[in-house]
Amino acid sequence: MAHAATAPRRERREPGEVFGSGFTLFADMLLVSLLTSAACLPVVTAPAAFAAASATLRQAAGDSVQVRAGTYGAHLRAHLSARSAALGLVPPLLAVVVLIDAALIRAALPGAAVMAPALALLVLGAMVVALRATALETPHLLSAREALLRSAADPRGSLLLTGGVILGGLLAWSIPLLIPLLPGPLAFAATVVDLRSPADALED
Repeated sequence: MAHAATAPRRERREPGEVFGSGFTLFADMLLVSLLTSAACLPVVTAPAAFAAASATLRQAAGDSVQVRAGTYGAHLRAHLSARSAALGLVPPLLAVVVLIDAALIRAALPGAAVMAPALALLVLGAMVVALRATALETPHLLSAREALLRSAADPRGSLLLTGGVILGGLLAWSIPLLIPLLPGPLAFAATVVDLRSPADALED
């Protein structure tokens, strides 16, 4: 009895598959998540790590190939700089703001009912703009100004990214073991939002 030939491993995407489908996409997200989490360990490398994740996903989409660890490493080395390290101080500052926000919520201080939601919205907005900044290409790489302009010009994309950040935060709070797996989907969401053409963004 003849056995059916085993299908060869598919290296390239089919037409219309931007980032692959099924377990290919899952594998890409898993690899990017773990690599980005490892690269973020020094904290100040977080902007470069997320920028490398976005560049890797963007290249995978453009070349219609799967994500490779070597590709991510090359992008990470290209994005590491004194400027990206300085921007890496922003996440600790946001963490301090979150701690202050949590303290205000627990305390019965005057104005806590107003300040706590305001700080929460400030942190959420800053995270969305930061993610959009890491998804930008040269010459706007890691540009907060350009990310802010694109966030304002594309409110639907910013809203979608806001939902992703909120969902990621809820998952990190409820299941801390998933934290190393969250950078990939967040970088994926930021890259997809940025890949939308300006014409599409205006039409939305």
